[in-house]
Amino acid sequence: MREIKVGEVVETVVERSDYPPEKIRTILGNETVAILGYGVQGRGQSLNMKDNGVKVIVGQRPGSRSWDLAVGDGWKPGETLFSLEEAAQRGTIIQYLLSDAGQKDFWPTLKPLLTPGKALYFSHGFSIVYSDQTGVIPPKDIDVILVAPKGSGTTVRRHFLEGKGINASFAIYQDATGRARERCLACGIAIGSGYLFETTFKKEVYSDLTGERGVLMGAIYGLWLAQYEVLRAMGHSPSEAFNETVEEATQSLYPLIAENGMDWMYANCSTTAQRGALDWFKRFRDANRPLFEELYNKVATGEETRRTLDCNSRPDYRSQLEKELKEIAESEMWQAGAVVRSLRPERAGEQK
Repeated sequence: MREIKVGEVVETVVERSDYPPEKIRTILGNETVAILGYGVQGRGQSLNMKDNGVKVIVGQRPGSRSWDLAVGDGWKPGETLFSLEEAAQRGTIIQYLLSDAGQKDFWPTLKPLLTPGKALYFSHGFSIVYSDQTGVIPPKDIDVILVAPKGSGTTVRRHFLEGKGINASFAIYQDATGRARERCLACGIAIGSGYLFETTFKKEVYSDLTGERGVLMGAIYGLWLAQYEVLRAMGHSPSEAFNETVEEATQSLYPLIAENGMDWMYANCSTTAQRGALDWFKRFRDANRPLFEELYNKVATGEETRRTLDCNSRPDYRSQLEKELKEIAESEMWQAGAVVRSLRPERAGEQK
């Protein structure tokens, strides 16, 4: 473990080296980890844990697309792949990785299967923090823990296969056995985390919901779209508008930020770009801060949760989602993006 200090704030960070494979196997050696749900997080985390020598089984609805995907990934029905109910019965650590709406719906079935001494694991604080809406109130005689990777399950898996670890948050909500922390940290490293930062369920879900709707997904796309539309309206071609809005950001500038920070990226750009960025960033901050304050307040009051549960529980949820995603995919901006991406050096050969 190491301490990091930012200003006056000191944090203790758990490193992958603190939990080498032999230590993980010692802690989890008598455990059966049941992954409920085989979406992006369930898939990435289960495969990484299996590769780390942990006894893992997967619970999924038979006949679903995710069941077939699990079979294709090598999970064997009746051996390592079961229905949600049977996996929950067999598991001692239950990784509850269904969607937030799915967790609410399945909870009345799962709760009686959480016998004393088991651990209930989340990768998002949603169901616990908003229990007034989800009904998810765990029994008092089980551990309740959280490991939340700071990225998609796809990235969790890719980083693992590349020998890298993703940052993740961890939290202990309930320690009934006295082993909740060691179970949590062992699972956290086993799923592919490089560093684990301690938080609470509430802080994790507030920051996560704000980030997803904000700079990670919603706000960044909104900003890209606004700039793209202005450039197109002023007569710039689709490829030029896309290159100046998205391609240069993701392929050149954002990697520089990832390497050494925003100041380093600025220092490695032209003096004209530096001047413009320094003159305009505070205006963008000032224009957007009220929006972020409104967003955070809606997260904290549960308004965002109500909308999420309402929309994602509708019978036509999947078809509506696919319709909205199709509209994005077929928009001019992302049609231009598909063409520009095909011209990247690593893909040029695919087009011949």
